[in-house]
Amino acid sequence: MDMNQYLDMFIEEAKEHLQAINANLLLLESDPGNIGHVKEIFRSAHTLKGMSATMGFEDMANLTHEAENVLDLIRNQKLTITSDIMDVIFQSVDLIESMVIDITEGGDGSADVSVPVKKLRAIVAGDFSAEQEVAAAAVAEEEAVEAEKAEGTPAQEHDLDDYALMVLEQSKELGNNVVWIQVTLNENCLLKAARAYMVFDQLESMGEIIKTKPSVEDIENERFELSFELAYVTMQSVEKVRSAILNISEIQDVTIEPIQLKKQAPPAPAVAETAAPAEEKKAPSNAQATPAKKTTAGGKTIRVDIDRLDILMNLFSELVIDRGRLEQLAREIGNGELQETVEHMNRISGDLQNIILTMRMVPVEQVFNRFPRMIRDLQKELHKKVNLEIIGAETELDRTVIDEIGDPLNHLLRNSLDHGIESPEDRKRAGKPEEGTIVLRAFHSGNHVFIEVKDDGAGINKEKVLKKAIERGIVNPANADSMSDKQIHELLFAAGFSTAEVVSDISGRGVGLDVVKSKIESLGGSVSVESVRGQGTTFLIQLPLTLSIISAMLVQVNDEKYAVPLSSIIETAVFKKDQIMMAHRQKVIDFRGRVVPLVSLQDIFQVPDNGAEKDDDVSVVIVRKGEKMAGLVVDSFIGQQEIVLKSLGKYLVNVFAISGATILGDGQVALIIDCNALIK
Repeated sequence: MDMNQYLDMFIEEAKEHLQAINANLLLLESDPGNIGHVKEIFRSAHTLKGMSATMGFEDMANLTHEAENVLDLIRNQKLTITSDIMDVIFQSVDLIESMVIDITEGGDGSADVSVPVKKLRAIVAGDFSAEQEVAAAAVAEEEAVEAEKAEGTPAQEHDLDDYALMVLEQSKELGNNVVWIQVTLNENCLLKAARAYMVFDQLESMGEIIKTKPSVEDIENERFELSFELAYVTMQSVEKVRSAILNISEIQDVTIEPIQLKKQAPPAPAVAETAAPAEEKKAPSNAQATPAKKTTAGGKTIRVDIDRLDILMNLFSELVIDRGRLEQLAREIGNGELQETVEHMNRISGDLQNIILTMRMVPVEQVFNRFPRMIRDLQKELHKKVNLEIIGAETELDRTVIDEIGDPLNHLLRNSLDHGIESPEDRKRAGKPEEGTIVLRAFHSGNHVFIEVKDDGAGINKEKVLKKAIERGIVNPANADSMSDKQIHELLFAAGFSTAEVVSDISGRGVGLDVVKSKIESLGGSVSVESVRGQGTTFLIQLPLTLSIISAMLVQVNDEKYAVPLSSIIETAVFKKDQIMMAHRQKVIDFRGRVVPLVSLQDIFQVPDNGAEKDDDVSVVIVRKGEKMAGLVVDSFIGQQEIVLKSLGKYLVNVFAISGATILGDGQVALIIDCNALIK
C-alpha cells in the first residue's frame, strides 16, 4: 500500500498533536495535580504513536510509545511529577518535532532516540535521577563531538535553536564566516572564568558570539571543565581568529570548524479550526503538494491548497470591479429589471466575498501558541522568573502575514527575556516582584493589526546606546546632545548594532533587530520602540490586514477621488466654517466634546484647485487610530463601496499616506488613504 498519498495529512495532524501536547504540558507543569491535562496529553501521544507506526516512522513510534508509558503512570497516579521528569518529556517532544520537520523536508524521519528512550524507561522502572540525566547528556555530547568531521558539523548537532540558526543563515548570506569554536584551557589554569572572559572579549572585537556551550552563566561561575564552545560569526579569517585566541595565556588548544547550515522547515500551515477525529477525514488526493488551509462544513473538514485560495481571491477581485461597473451602468440606463438583477447579484456576491475573506483569515493564536514553551525553556536556562501573558490571540490576520511574523516575534521575546527582564535578585533590590512579566498582545485598529511585546524590566540604557552608536560611527558626536529619547531608542534597529558588553548565548538587545525591522517593513508594516528606564520596554509592530477587498468611503477632492477604508471611519459630518477653531496654530473642531484636529486632503496631496466655488459647509470624515482621532476635510462624499486593493507597484513605494489604489466602476483610478499615517 502506497502511504505517500497520506503524507500531507500525517504532517498536518502530527503538528496539531505536538502543539496540543506542548500546550498541555505547560498547563500540567503549572498545575501538577490536574489529571485532566495528563489525559489530554496521553490521548494526543497515543494518536501520534498510531499514526507514525502506520506511516512506517519507527523511531518516532518507539519514542512516543516510551513517553506514553510514563504518561500512563502519571495518569493512574502511580508516578509523581517532578521538574526533572518534565524536562525529559519536553526533550522527547522536541526530538519528535525535529523528526516531523525532517519528514516535511523530504527526509525519512529517522533519529537517534536511544538517550531519551533510556531516560523514559528509567523513569518507568523507578531508577531515574537528575544525576543520571546529566551523565547521559554528557555521554551524548561526547559522542557528538567525536562524530564531528573536518569539513564541519551540521548545525543541528550543536543544539542550535531556530533563532540562532536564523541569525547564522542571514550572516552567512552577507558573506560572514559562520564557525563553531572549541577552546581548551591548560590543566593548571586557576582562573578559568577570567580566561574565558578574555576570550569572549577578544572575539567580540572581531565579530559576534551567537551561542555558548555551556551557558554564559555556567562559564562565569566556572561550572565547566577545561573547555567551552561557541557559535561565532566574523568577517575575519579562521587563522586570524585562532591566532587571536592562542595569544591569550593559559590557552592550550583551539579548534575551529565551519557550521553546516541546513535550510529551516517552512512554517506550519495555517489552520482555522480544530482538527476533526482522524476517522472522519478523507485521504488527500495525490495532486495535493502544497500546504493547505483547513475549512469546516457540518463538523467535517477538508483541506484546500493555498494556491487555489489565492487564485480564487484574484478571480473574485476582478468580479468586484465588474460588479461596480454593472451598478453604474444600471443606474445610467434606468431599466428596473436590470437594476433588480444587479441588486440580487450584489447580495449573492457579497455573501461569497465574506466566505472567501474568512477562509484566508486565521487567528494570530497560530503563532502565539509556540511562545509559552520557548519562554519556559529560556527562563530555566537564564535562571529568571517570567510570566508570559498573551492577550488578543483571537485577533485575525491574513494567512500570508501569519506565515511571516513568527521569527520577528521570536526575536523580540528573546530580547525582552534576556536583556529586558532582570534577574530575581536585581528585581528584588529594585523593589519589584521577583517574577517579571512579558505581555504579548494583538489588537485591531482601523485596517491594521498591532502586535505589542511589552516587558516590565530594566528598560533601555539610552546613555549606553548613544555611546555605542558614536563608537561605531552611526551617530555624529556633534548631533548626539540634540537627539530625543525616541531617536536614541530607534538606533537599536541599526544594522548590526549591539550594546552587549557581557556575551550571551541569547542575542543582546539590538543584535538582529535590524532583521526584525526589515522583515516587518517587507510586509508593509512598521515597528517602533518605547522605553522608560527602570520600568520596561515596549515594542509595537503595525501590520496591514492585506485583504484584497475592503469596504471604503469614496470622497471627492476637487477633480480627484479618494477611498477612505471604512474600518478607520467613525462617522462623516458637515460643519459650518464658523465652527472651525484654532488651537496651537492648527485647525480643530469640537466633535462630541473632544477637540479633533483637521487635515486638509487638498493640502496634504497638493491637489490642484479646479476653480469651483466653495460653499460655507465643510465636509469632514472623522477617522481614528486607537484612541487618537482626526478629521479629513474633503469637498464631498460619493458613497460607500467595496473596492479592490491594488499595489502601486515597485516604482511607487512608501508614498506618504497612500496604501494603494483601486479601479472604480467607470474605469477611473482612486487612491486609498492610509489614515494611520495621517494621524501619526
